[in-house]
Amino acid sequence: MIGSHPVTARGRPRTITRERLSDAGIEITLPNVTILGIAAHLGVSAKALYKHVSGLEELKQQIAEDLFLRWELPPPAPDGGEGLESFMLSFSQSMWMLVEQHPGIAPYILREDLITPAMMQKMEEHQQGVARIFGIPFTRANWLLFIVAYFCVSVADTVLPIKDGQEVLPHRGGMRRADWTKAQYDLGARALIVGSLATMDQIPEG
Repeated sequence: MIGSHPVTARGRPRTITRERLSDAGIEITLPNVTILGIAAHLGVSAKALYKHVSGLEELKQQIAEDLFLRWELPPPAPDGGEGLESFMLSFSQSMWMLVEQHPGIAPYILREDLITPAMMQKMEEHQQGVARIFGIPFTRANWLLFIVAYFCVSVADTVLPIKDGQEVLPHRGGMRRADWTKAQYDLGARALIVGSLATMDQIPEG
């Protein structure tokens, strides 16, 4: 006898791709990524997810890699007309925004054991472009961008997110906490860049 309950046809299983995994992880943000959370976000089982990644650390590293590869590093002007100092200030702002928009990314672009070959290739290609446009040896471009990135990412990761960012600080000229914090970051980045440029010729050319 045929039962009275209708039979629900099963749909095709959801496809798990690297792009979908990374999209989900970027949306959730790295600190909140879990195997179960990503699986739920994609509408798949954790068991199905384990067919694509061996565990949480591999999943996070994959998400961090794709996030960084998608991030557009500021390219130097083709003629180098903006000047190296101005370009480096733009680079420092890019690092702040990267950490601000993507919490948890810092270790994956600072720790050598977490930087993947694809991420390293992107960094080196960017450094080569800076060296070529501004007419400086690659070793110096590599050193300069590394020093500034390390400072900027470390500081941004320490102070962000800014708790009570809209609070007005009477002892800081009435500035909002978020604005004052960012202003201190900008001052520190500028000082580092000016000092680094002044001593860059001490770095061997090859």
